[in-house]
Order: sequence, then structure tokens, then C-alpha cells
Amino acid sequence: MPRSTNQKSKPLYLMRILLERTDEDNLLTAQELCDILAEYDIPASRQSIYGDIEALQKFGVNIVLKPGKSGGYYVASRDFELAELKLLVDAVQSSRLITGRKSQELIKKLSALTSTAQAKQLNRQVWVNGRAKALNETVYYSIDAIYDAINDGKKICFKYFDYSIKKKRVYRKNDQAYIRTPVAMCWNEDKYYLITYSPKHEDALAAYRVDRMASVEVMGEDADVFNRKKFSIADYIKRTFGMYSGEIVRARLAFDESLVSVVLDQFGSETALTDIGGGRFSITAEVSNSPMFLGWIFQLGGKAEILQPQGLRDAMREMMANVGRAYGE
Repeated sequence: MPRSTNQKSKPLYLMRILLERTDEDNLLTAQELCDILAEYDIPASRQSIYGDIEALQKFGVNIVLKPGKSGGYYVASRDFELAELKLLVDAVQSSRLITGRKSQELIKKLSALTSTAQAKQLNRQVWVNGRAKALNETVYYSIDAIYDAINDGKKICFKYFDYSIKKKRVYRKNDQAYIRTPVAMCWNEDKYYLITYSPKHEDALAAYRVDRMASVEVMGEDADVFNRKKFSIADYIKRTFGMYSGEIVRARLAFDESLVSVVLDQFGSETALTDIGGGRFSITAEVSNSPMFLGWIFQLGGKAEILQPQGLRDAMREMMANVGRAYGE
């Protein structure tokens, strides 16, 4: 690149140097900035540095001069603070949705938002018990296409698969495409789901894991008209995920007082707690007569009890009997 062209770009190079190499713990003097610019074949005087920095400050770059013998210039604030970037990196590393390779790509991009010195602090490793990474590299493009279809009021087509023991894709419906009206996206237990609508099926609403979808395309066909009053997305999600995948019943449950935080996390901070003595409290809540809910009660051991209704108590007793039989009891 000709020297004259580089010279015209001097303020841009100067901004990049300051963004990449400075922070409140790593300063550069005007002379050091001149020396670094020389590496790019850009001659500069300290006087010209002062003028360029003033122009960058007026442009909106928060460049601060720390006075003193050990002082110098540095970028004092950025779009993301270091603590915010650390939080984002932790989220990327711990997410099951994001593949290992894509995690590294995203972290590299996040690291470019701070100085080189501070970026080293983003080389973190978050260990999450039992956390496995996704295998589907195209999930980002699938999500993008889904939102485009929702916003444009179009149907989508896609293929849906499971994995074999050799981690190979096994497509459902004999490799035929699904054609659905996308309605909403749902995040549940670190997985992304697409809620779809189809008036041609008995179960009008259906959920599909986005990381198990392939060849997602937006169709030219208009989406089916979705009546939100007739089909409640909130109710569907409540019944489909977690403990709400069975018949909804109103139950009275008792817990040891050591489980207050656990109960509030599960049922919400507005849940009314009633002291029933003996170091226990009770709540009344809508739950489902399903293995998911019963399993949640089971894992709490003797510190949780279903008081009512009797049908739910019977279901719990039957589940415990089946588990006992499996272990020869």
C-alpha cells in the first residue's frame, strides 16, 4: 500500500491501535503510538498524534490521557465492559445449543471487543456438570430462517432427525420434509424449540427441537391462520415441557422447611407457603399427573409429600412400587 494512502488512513490505524492495545492498565504514550504507526509505514509526529486523538474523541471514542511519568493514552470505555464479556463467554461455553467449534468462533469475536490484554482474561473454561455440546453446526442458520418465516408470515419446510448409536442422523418420516406454520420459539432447559401449527393434524400444535431440524427453508406459501384465543401458546408450553406434560390437577403438597428455596424456584416466588408444623410447610398448585412431576417429588425423598388428591398419591405409590420391582424389592 503506498505511503500516501497509509498516511490518509492514520486516524483509523490510530483508533485500531488504541482499541486493541490499550485499557486502564495498559497505556501508550504519544511517542509509543508514533513508533507503532511506523510499523504500518505511517510516519507521525507527537503533535499530529495529539490532533488525531482529539478528532477521535470528538467522534465518540472515549480516549483518556493519564498524566505522569508512567501515564499515557488508553480507551476508557467500550460498548461492552470486561465483566459483561466474561458473562457472555461463560454463557457461550456452557450452552448446549452451541457446538464446540462455533463456541470458539463466537468467543474469538467477543474477544475482539476489548483490548488484547483483557482478551486473555476471556480464555476461560466453564465446567457444567453433565453438559454436552450440540452436534448440529447449522442451528444458527435454522433459527435465522425460522424468525424470517415468522416475521414474513410464511410456512417453513424442514427435515427432523434423531441420532443413531454411531452419531449418524436418522431422519423421521422416511426422510420426507415437514411443512409447518412456525408460531413461536421456546427456550427450555438449555434447548431451543420451535412451536408450530398445522390445522391438518389432530394435535394442532407441535414442538420440534431446533438442533434436530435440518434443511430449514422459508416457503413461498403463506402461513396458516393461527387463532391465539383458541390455541394458547402459554398453556401448550406449560403442558409440554418440564412437569406439565400430563393431566393437570390441583394438588396440595407438603415439604420440609429446608426446601423453601427449591419450591419457590420451581413454582414461583408468588407461591403461598403455609406452615403446617413439624418443620414442614404446604402449598397448593396446579401440577400434572405425569412421570416428570412424580420424578421431581421422588428425588426430594422423604422431604416432600403429596397430600391431595388421592389419585396423585396413588400414582406416586405405583411409581415407587415399579422402581422397587426393578431393583428386586
